[in-house]
Amino acid sequence: MKKFFKIAGYVAAAIIVLILIAIAYFDSTYPKVDPAPNIKVAVTPARIARGEYLANHVAGCLDCHSLRDWTKYAGPRLPGTLGKGGEVFNEQNAGVPGTVYSYNLTPYNIGNWTDGELIRAITCGVNKDGQALFPLMPYMNFNNLSQEDLYSIVAYVRSLKPIQNNIPKRHLDFPMNFIVRTIPPKSYTPQPQPDTSNILEYGKYLVTIASCGNCHTQMVKGEPVKGMEFAGGFIFQMPGGVVRSANITPDSATGIGMWTKDQFVQFFKSFDSDSMRNLPVQPKQFNTPMPILFYAGMTEHDLGAIYAYLRSVKPVHNAVVRFTPNG
Repeated sequence: MKKFFKIAGYVAAAIIVLILIAIAYFDSTYPKVDPAPNIKVAVTPARIARGEYLANHVAGCLDCHSLRDWTKYAGPRLPGTLGKGGEVFNEQNAGVPGTVYSYNLTPYNIGNWTDGELIRAITCGVNKDGQALFPLMPYMNFNNLSQEDLYSIVAYVRSLKPIQNNIPKRHLDFPMNFIVRTIPPKSYTPQPQPDTSNILEYGKYLVTIASCGNCHTQMVKGEPVKGMEFAGGFIFQMPGGVVRSANITPDSATGIGMWTKDQFVQFFKSFDSDSMRNLPVQPKQFNTPMPILFYAGMTEHDLGAIYAYLRSVKPVHNAVVRFTPNG
């Protein structure tokens, strides 16, 4: 019997050693990404202006990386929080297996990052320290940014006012704390600047970097449901109850099939005013997580391109119950 326990002890010790070796190998191997490129972005007024437009009204960087006032419709940005980070995402409000905080993007936090490290974080989802970012940050979509648009975002972020705000460390549940390291793509290949006159292709580019599909597609265990792209139904837990994203496919009965281009554009532009940014919402009323107050700042040309592309995707009949109030 003593011999049996002795052998069992050796076997257990061997298994533990193998597990430790496997973990050490995994830690040293993943994420499998290229080193941050040795790039210095030339900061120009034109790039700052383009980056401001993209980061605030298309790609939505400053939506997640600022604080929002959820006592008002669509959560307008709280004054004085531009880029300071600290927005909390967890299982309850975003389906995150754990708790994740948005980074402080102001120079207070990223002042010692190189431009190459910023570029790698935006497009490959790996920070300065080599840690894989949780893909709530849509770096897989940002990997499709054109080089000039990417450089413009970097130039704009560099211009933000420094705000002292130390962000807590994230916590991811097992096994996501391991899975997250396998997600980042190896590299970013600079994309050509989109032709804004090619409406369908330009619309596809904007829809991609705006991550429309991320919120307007049902997910099961973090994976989009095949065949339900843009058909809505993604669940958000808001203070007043459960909100589900809309069907934005060209289905006539349940999507945007009956919308004209002008109706689509004016729907967004109707939120581009101070009065719409100050609409109070009662505790059990419908509110939307969609940053429509930010998207309202898009040009009519860009909104029209998005409309044209959405009209080209496969129509999916999916009636969505937009809101179920608490209680």
